[in-house]
Amino acid sequence: MDRQALIQRIFDTLSVEPDYPWFDAPDAAVFRHAESRKWFALLMRVSPRSLRLPGDAPVDILNVKCDPILAGSLRQRPGFLPAYHMNKDQWISIVLDAVPEDEVLSLVCASFELTQKPKPRTRRAARSRASTNQEGECP
Repeated sequence: MDRQALIQRIFDTLSVEPDYPWFDAPDAAVFRHAESRKWFALLMRVSPRSLRLPGDAPVDILNVKCDPILAGSLRQRPGFLPAYHMNKDQWISIVLDAVPEDEVLSLVCASFELTQKPKPRTRRAARSRASTNQEGECP
């Protein structure tokens, strides 16, 4: 998956556009929740040497928040690394050209939900969610 395709899929799925907060890293894109501005993904282009990977051409990676147990098992697979410049227990780095698009998007959605501010629960809302079996899940 290339970075433009990922940016488009995140927009199509979550209606979130990237934010480019660093002048010295113009390729680094942050994806945030609209209300809280909390990050759920970080797209970067880095040197393979920084990731201890072979090659000289820059690599596109995506950092996403992940359940620590899942993160540990994913890091055993090709294309998944300890998070670059982030908490390595709760975040992972995905090498975009090494992981299938659907799996990347699934992990983006999981990160979106993990970083979402919890909504106040009322009995009426809980009954409504239970009856429709929806909790605002990422499509």
